[in-house]
Amino acid sequence: MRRWSEQLPGIGFTLPSLLLTLVFGVYPIFWAMRYMFYDYKGYGKERFVGLSNFTQLFHDHTYWDSVVNTFIYAGGKLILTLPLSLILAVILNRGLRGKHLLRAIYFMPTIVSTSVISVVFFIIFNSFNGILNQFLLRFHIIDKAIDWLGPEHAMLSVIIIAVWGAVGNYMLLFIAGLQNIPNDVYESASLDGANAMQKFWYITIPMLGPVLQMVIMLAIINSLKGYESIMVLTEGGPIGKTEVMFLYVYKQFFPIATSGSSVEQQIGYGSAVGFVTAIIVGVVTLLYFYASKRMNKVYE
Repeated sequence: MRRWSEQLPGIGFTLPSLLLTLVFGVYPIFWAMRYMFYDYKGYGKERFVGLSNFTQLFHDHTYWDSVVNTFIYAGGKLILTLPLSLILAVILNRGLRGKHLLRAIYFMPTIVSTSVISVVFFIIFNSFNGILNQFLLRFHIIDKAIDWLGPEHAMLSVIIIAVWGAVGNYMLLFIAGLQNIPNDVYESASLDGANAMQKFWYITIPMLGPVLQMVIMLAIINSLKGYESIMVLTEGGPIGKTEVMFLYVYKQFFPIATSGSSVEQQIGYGSAVGFVTAIIVGVVTLLYFYASKRMNKVYE
């Protein structure tokens, strides 16, 4: 009885979170999985169709184009975000004047609503009177306005927004890892004649290994499932150039009507799409876990 009485406060604190997770996290997953084999529009009676939803999915070119777009989006975001975050972390981990203010400034986009960020960048990237085009034209860097949200540049624009919103978060994680590296190691390397680049490559990177693995994992997952800013800025357009997997899934459950067109919910088909999307993300995650084990051997 005494052991139970000691554990009651902890159970009391965790129970609300557990209940919310079950109700809003676990239950919707099983609810959606139930309809994978049904034709269900969100109203009326569902109709059992077997594997027809999956057959339709594997012939759905729009979805598979969104898979390709997702990997382009995620790859571009990772390639830019991780080096920038690490470089900023190294700079702001030094005895720089005003470093705490700079950390707060770089971290600020992380706590700002994605919708607000997207609206601000829409004003910046606007083709007709956007701030970016006005600046480039004023200084004669370009001759005519660039359609930043058009077919040619839309993906680059949403990647830039994603990088701007993510750099500060990963920067703080890298700073936390850097502060756990003993200064004695760097002092010993300096006595041996190592320069700044050698210390960074042979000391900082290996000793930052565990944090680097965690940051890469978080960055991969967040990049694959990110769609909020794309939904606000382009809704997956133009002509599907920025359509990503999770936005496509969202549209099946919460369709977006354009130009006065009427659309229907596709709960059954959307559940099948969500299931396949989860498998793709799971496979990528497993591949990363396999690669991270090999990284552990390097850092040991």
